[in-house]
Amino acid sequence: MSHVVMGLVVVGLLLAFGAAEEEAPVCRILGSPEFPLLSKEGDVTIGGAFSIHSKITQPSLSFTDKPTHLTCSSVNLREFRFAQTMIFAIEEINRSDFLLPNVSIGYRIYDNCGSTLSSVRAVMALMNGDEWTVGKSCSGQSAVHAIIGESESSSTIVLSRTTGPFNIPVISHSATCECLSSRKEYPSFFRTIASDLYQSQALAQLVKHFGWTWVGAVNSDSDYGNNGMAIFLAAAQEEGVCVEYTEKFHRAEPEKLMKVVEVIRKSSAQVIVGFLAHVEMNNLLEQLSLHNITGRQFIGVEAWITADSLVTPTSFSVLGGSLGFAVQKANIIGLDDFLIKDFWETEFKCKETNRGNMAYTAACKENQDLIEFKDYDDDVQELRYSSNIYKAIYAVAHSLHSILKCSNRKRCDKTVKVTPLQVVESLKQVNFTIKNGDQVWFDSTGAAVARYEVVNWQRGSDGSVQFKPVGYYDASQPPGQKFVLKTEDIMWPGGNTELPVSVCSESCLPGTHKVLQKGKPVCCYDCKPCAEGEISNTTDSNDCTKCPEEFWSNQNRDACILKNVEFLSFTEIMGKVLVFFTLFGVLLTLIVAILFFIYGDTPLVKANNSELSFLLLFSLTLCFLCSLTFIGRPSEWSCMLRHTAFGITFVLCISCILGKTIVVLMVFKATLPSSNVMKWFGPIQQRLSVLAFTLIQVLICILWLTINPPFPFKNTKHYKEKIILECALGSPVGFWAVLGYIGLLAILCFVLAFLARKLPDNFNEAKFITLSMLIFCAVWITFIPAYVSSPGKFTVAVEIFAMLSSSYGILFCIFAPKCFIIVLKPELNTKKHLMRKTNK
Repeated sequence: MSHVVMGLVVVGLLLAFGAAEEEAPVCRILGSPEFPLLSKEGDVTIGGAFSIHSKITQPSLSFTDKPTHLTCSSVNLREFRFAQTMIFAIEEINRSDFLLPNVSIGYRIYDNCGSTLSSVRAVMALMNGDEWTVGKSCSGQSAVHAIIGESESSSTIVLSRTTGPFNIPVISHSATCECLSSRKEYPSFFRTIASDLYQSQALAQLVKHFGWTWVGAVNSDSDYGNNGMAIFLAAAQEEGVCVEYTEKFHRAEPEKLMKVVEVIRKSSAQVIVGFLAHVEMNNLLEQLSLHNITGRQFIGVEAWITADSLVTPTSFSVLGGSLGFAVQKANIIGLDDFLIKDFWETEFKCKETNRGNMAYTAACKENQDLIEFKDYDDDVQELRYSSNIYKAIYAVAHSLHSILKCSNRKRCDKTVKVTPLQVVESLKQVNFTIKNGDQVWFDSTGAAVARYEVVNWQRGSDGSVQFKPVGYYDASQPPGQKFVLKTEDIMWPGGNTELPVSVCSESCLPGTHKVLQKGKPVCCYDCKPCAEGEISNTTDSNDCTKCPEEFWSNQNRDACILKNVEFLSFTEIMGKVLVFFTLFGVLLTLIVAILFFIYGDTPLVKANNSELSFLLLFSLTLCFLCSLTFIGRPSEWSCMLRHTAFGITFVLCISCILGKTIVVLMVFKATLPSSNVMKWFGPIQQRLSVLAFTLIQVLICILWLTINPPFPFKNTKHYKEKIILECALGSPVGFWAVLGYIGLLAILCFVLAFLARKLPDNFNEAKFITLSMLIFCAVWITFIPAYVSSPGKFTVAVEIFAMLSSSYGILFCIFAPKCFIIVLKPELNTKKHLMRKTNK
């Protein structure tokens, strides 16, 4: 029974509790609500999240008391201008008769103080609002229809991932991380600035444009910095730019920052690519100034290159001459006056006259640091991202205009319930032009077209730091026209007008090529001269190019020139010497012939077979003249003539000597009793024998010329630097057959002459023929190895020398003794003397 009573009591309690729950609101904020820094009510609301303060002081987390509110300090004027520009655009639209004519736009702007922790709190507040309770259901509509922000990619990623499941559109004006281009991860994210994909590639192209192949790289240790640097490194590798070091640090890591400073101090790279967020760049600048690290060429990104807050009395010594990409300046009519005057009078509502009332105390005391900028206008002329804020607000307004079915000068349908998803889909279709002429639309990734201004940190005539435009980059232009630079307008670090140099190795001049240094990047190399026959005609050539076969490298190895064609010519000294000895040999032969002709009736001439002697002298003349065919530029006809003439004339010569030798032997046989041998080898037989021996050689030459004749040939193998113009043998068998046949006749002649050497000296010339054939055979035997081993034109010279030597040997050995007797010893030129035998 007690159990039943107990059960009834429990049921009663549950019913009572349920009734209480039905009476009380179900959806309430757990914790303290976050209130916006600037806000205004409207029919539709646009949220904003900016780092109006850049430093945050976190309360101590003792976990015994409820944490106090985060304390923000150090006003970031640029971010504050973003918030002002957002309000200006909204107020301008609210006054418009054409865009959302009867719909007012409100705003809720939060300060995330440059911290992702505050970003999370801000985005939750933007979605939930700041009311303690909102009714029985927590699944209602978001407090804002779209969110503008944030400035940094890391905070924007937090914002987009948090709002993504609720399809709340986020439009950033300066979050450039390529990672945000993923429509799968960030389906409701848009931006009025281009992705870092283009900026990173443009950075690599800019570095390459100035010939800087050895650079350092520093980036923020965040999604923005890491993604941007990864794209830059890949693009730099494609452009042939080497990175000496890649360092990164986070704004909350002073130890890593000091390491970066030390790396920069010790590095040899004179160019530093800083893919840094504004806060990290400010921290790095402070340390570089403190350590007096100056003279480096900084290449910056849009996040910091035009930041006024970086301009300090000491910053120009570090960043003077910096180059980088910037968003184009804002050119919006009425914005300047609003930022300086109207905002403070109409929107911030914190005037000097209100200092005594409670309104001032509540609204203005917390933001006293903002009021200090009330009359400050030095930065207004350099505003750049403000135009992106302006475009983002108008993009939301145009999408709402479409959703609410508004028409110009007519009312909008306020009964339409606008959902964030509708705004997302409508933003994909927007395409309009703002009043300064810029067209606004989003590509498939939700980004705008990449257009950057290239700016240069320069000192003005009044001593102020100026961000001077020196070019532009437009990704929408065709290749080759995306980059336009005015190099002559650039001022380099230290006030120099000369382009700084940042290379690991000096450029290799034409005539040399790069040889990589072991264990170092490809930009570190030695310059090695090209080998003979190879050239490089460009600076920093990776390889040398081999010259065509008939060309050779010049002395500087930077151009191919025609090879010298070498052959034994009449004009060179060697050719002249050989011609001289040739003509001298012909002259001597003619003199001997004249002597023999004059003294033809003397016993000495008659006894030595004058007919064969004259034929021999004729053949010797041809042998001497034959050498002339070997001198001069080889041609098809000269190649065939020189070898056949050589073979035939020398066979004719040896045949005559062989005939004379046989005659000597026959005469000796004829002196024996009952010998009738001379009738078998008379003058007719002698002529026929010479003719027969010569015809055999003629036949060999005809076969050689018919089958595979000699031809002119450019020999490029023996000498690399020149071409040897020579006569190729055609058929080596033909050449050696001609030469072998001459040798065969010479040996036969030598043997017969040797057998007849003991005949009476006064009667025959066997000893002289033996000596001449001995010289002839010795010359041609030594000719063979000399011919094979002699290079180029010396091969021809050796051949001519062999012909002249053997011809002179025959001439002197056979005819010199006879001429001596004819001219100097005429008393011995008698029949009596010739018939007398030598005493033994």
